[in-house]
Amino acid sequence: MNKKITMGVTDLSFHHTTASLVSNVLKTMGFEVERIFSPHQENFEKLKAGEIDMLSSAWLPSSHGIYKSDVEKVEPLIELGLHYEPYALWGVPDYVPEEMVAEVADLLKPEVVEQMRPKIQGINPGAGITRFSIQMMEEYGLSKAGYEFFTGSEDDCFSAFEDAVANKEWVIVPLWKPQFLHYRYDIRELIEPKGLLGIVDRAVLLLRDDKKNLFTDEQLKTLDSLRFSNDIIAELDYKVCREGKPQDEVTYEWLAAQGVI
Repeated sequence: MNKKITMGVTDLSFHHTTASLVSNVLKTMGFEVERIFSPHQENFEKLKAGEIDMLSSAWLPSSHGIYKSDVEKVEPLIELGLHYEPYALWGVPDYVPEEMVAEVADLLKPEVVEQMRPKIQGINPGAGITRFSIQMMEEYGLSKAGYEFFTGSEDDCFSAFEDAVANKEWVIVPLWKPQFLHYRYDIRELIEPKGLLGIVDRAVLLLRDDKKNLFTDEQLKTLDSLRFSNDIIAELDYKVCREGKPQDEVTYEWLAAQGVI
């Protein structure tokens, strides 16, 4: 009989993709994997309560470090693998002239305010990029200049960007790498000298220490050896989200092609 493992997955498409990769590896080890999808913060609360055994993927130390510390008040966590090296960014489509908009402060230029969409559409409130963006609105005086930041769903954020690009409008997208839009569009990152967008994180699998005994040392070693990248996750995510391919098939084929499984 297969051993059962419950994996918490942050409910965003690229997290689904990474969790699917890990899930396929776990299945080849003989595990039955249940995936539970929740927003960022809730995911960590479930890890703390023991409702899930592991979490894919935590961004450390910048985006999710505060949540990890909270879990470790009750249970030590083991970090496994390096799924990719994520970071938050504000970007604009590449047709926005760089000489006019190279860094965040350029958004305050009157001629840029005139052309740029004032609505900056973000994702859910618990995301690192949302926390960082709200701080940027304040610190750069963007609200006073007429810009507005909105939280919403992942689709709200991505479709706002794609709609603007379809009409060649100037638009700001609060984004991150890896994300499938980078696979399809040339998005230029704005320079942000104040360091408000955090640092380059490590995306890792977190396992509750009290669940370590479900695995052999060899299996833990395999999970710790998993290495993907921002570009790989963005490409696989695009195949699922925009080409409509089945997630677990896409990730299984990639793992098989790399000789991982």
